[in-house]
Amino acid sequence: MNTRTLVLASVMMMGVNASATVNSDDASTAYSINTRTSKVYWTATKVGGSHSGTIAIAKGSINAKDNKVHSASITMDMKTIANTDLEDPGYKAKLEGHLKSEDFFSVKKFPEASFEVTEFVAIKGAKAGADNYTITGKLTIKGITHSVSFPATVDINGNNLSTKGTLTFDRTKWDVKYKSGSFFEGLGDNLIYDDVKLKFELNASKTVAE
Repeated sequence: MNTRTLVLASVMMMGVNASATVNSDDASTAYSINTRTSKVYWTATKVGGSHSGTIAIAKGSINAKDNKVHSASITMDMKTIANTDLEDPGYKAKLEGHLKSEDFFSVKKFPEASFEVTEFVAIKGAKAGADNYTITGKLTIKGITHSVSFPATVDINGNNLSTKGTLTFDRTKWDVKYKSGSFFEGLGDNLIYDDVKLKFELNASKTVAE
């Protein structure tokens, strides 16, 4: 986007170490996402190029029962939107400022975005290391919520849980229409494509009750 574009995710980093509790009623284990080691990466493309970067995770949790995940949620700190592909400090700062503006994510008005997983469906016959779940959830940006689905890898190893996956969303559905060919004509080389990719790499842990 002409050295501008958007995100998400997600992955962004506040510094919350993982913890967990076990509910004796439903035997569900809660894993807290480690915001220092988890990442959300964004990639957006335009005519002739692309931009990419990160967004920090403010907090998040993943819940599992019988060694199978069933729900999760993360909150992303939109104030931390950063670009990682531009080397010039001036251009980098300009793009990051533009992403936080009213043209894109209106960060002053909407400082947080979130993703709440509503369904984890195991992929039958998934090979080791390959995507083994289809995740469906509610992505909220600028106060607007839509459902999205994407394949992901989930691994539970003792007290640790990790998951990674990439979703693609149409930014215009979340009122991010700047230089979108779906709404403006004659953009030429200034056109920014509607689809944005968010890559999530999440690490979480539980604390074994004594």
